[in-house]
Amino acid sequence: MLGVAALGVYTLRAQDASKSVWDGIYTDDQAKKGSAAYAEQCASCHGDQLTGGEMAPPLAGGEFLSNWNGLSVGDLFERIRTGMPPANPGKLSREAKAEIVAYLLAFNKFPSSSKDMPSNTEMLKQFRIDAQKPGK
Repeated sequence: MLGVAALGVYTLRAQDASKSVWDGIYTDDQAKKGSAAYAEQCASCHGDQLTGGEMAPPLAGGEFLSNWNGLSVGDLFERIRTGMPPANPGKLSREAKAEIVAYLLAFNKFPSSSKDMPSNTEMLKQFRIDAQKPGK
């Protein structure tokens, strides 16, 4: 019974998104690996500069930030994990998809960290995507 209660508390906390992407949640190494994976798996639809294409939305800049503002990194990760690439969403590992998310965050000028970003959706739901740096 205690385990179930503890799980419920963890789930509530994970969905709270009490931290911001401005706190730094990925490493530069993850973003570098994500850049290579993005070029191979995503750029043909989303563009080399993440500006989007005929059938794919931008993954950088104002429109992207407006669409994801207030949502969690876990939401973004889960969208990529379950739906990308469209023809074969299971093609890449969770780690590779976390690296792609790290690259998207780096490209959008969010700061890096010394700790690797996890590839666990619930853990990533702790981090809110804020288009503007808090306090500005």
